[in-house]
Amino acid sequence: MSLPKFHITIGTEEKQQLSRNIWSREFVKASLSDGRSAIPIQIRYRGGHTREYAKKSYEIRLQGKTYHLNAEYDDPSLIRNALSFRYFQMIGVPSPHTRHIVIWINGRNEGIYLLIEAVKRSFFRRRGIIARSLMYASNDRAGFSPTDPETGKPKRSLFEGYNLIKGSAEDRTRLELFIRSLNTFKGERLQRLLTKQMDVNNYLRWLAGAVMTGNYDGFEHNYAIYEHKATRRYRMIPWDYEGTWGRNCYGKRVDSDLVRITGYNTLTRKLLSYPAIRKQYKTVLSNLLETSFTTDAIMPIVHRLHSRLIPDIYEDRSRKWPISVFESEPGIIKKYIEDRRKDMKEGIRSL
Repeated sequence: MSLPKFHITIGTEEKQQLSRNIWSREFVKASLSDGRSAIPIQIRYRGGHTREYAKKSYEIRLQGKTYHLNAEYDDPSLIRNALSFRYFQMIGVPSPHTRHIVIWINGRNEGIYLLIEAVKRSFFRRRGIIARSLMYASNDRAGFSPTDPETGKPKRSLFEGYNLIKGSAEDRTRLELFIRSLNTFKGERLQRLLTKQMDVNNYLRWLAGAVMTGNYDGFEHNYAIYEHKATRRYRMIPWDYEGTWGRNCYGKRVDSDLVRITGYNTLTRKLLSYPAIRKQYKTVLSNLLETSFTTDAIMPIVHRLHSRLIPDIYEDRSRKWPISVFESEPGIIKKYIEDRRKDMKEGIRSL
């Protein structure tokens, strides 16, 4: 069965406006059709280094909701993002819903895209979660450290690396205060802060997901953090998991042990410095190795996602990789899971 096909029409002037500055955050007007009816939308480019690719990713707004159209250009399987988000859902961490589709722009077949649910108000509403505030970790300054990772100098603001998506100046200040306290409190005082202001179970499951899928870029940016209104604790949501399951964000094959079992960033290091939390993390990892992080649990999802792209993948002239590489990807992902399980079992012994 073929993938759903959507047609986007962008006017000449609007197309030129997009092309003049690929880094612009401004939306332009367009229309979206499923072949039956057309609706007005707003569209802009999205992403980091991928904006310079011929096949670009987009952010669209329609009927008050936001969606992302990811080109998945560097991933020869085109399923790593979707697979990762499904894995997070399996282990109890809310993550975006996804759907593969074919996009046509101004009558031209642009190939297979991954439609990704945006982490915004509707994301929480669909899941019955009431969030007081929401921040995106937009660059590698979002590692919960008071220093700039590039210069080693103190940040001008502890909010550097984050974008406030939902909330007020008070919520921004609250996160800054948490980061400051995280880096100044010690001993029992710090442990009380962590258990009071962090949903530790959510964080450890999010950490386990990032570690198991091998997302090297997922600890200091490429995540969302929100404050749960009822508990006033921070929780994590994964984002941008294309560089996973045995390949990095450029599609290069990487070893299964690229990401260490304890992950990265200042918050992770502080949490795992406490024996009780470290033991809790060890239990989480052990349980996941017995249940969800197995080839029996994951490979049926891989095959379902992968086969769904056929026959459209053979007609996709925008792809970066030869079709033979696409066809071999389930085996590469399976080998990664097998190797990563060995890494994890070895690493757990030293936790």
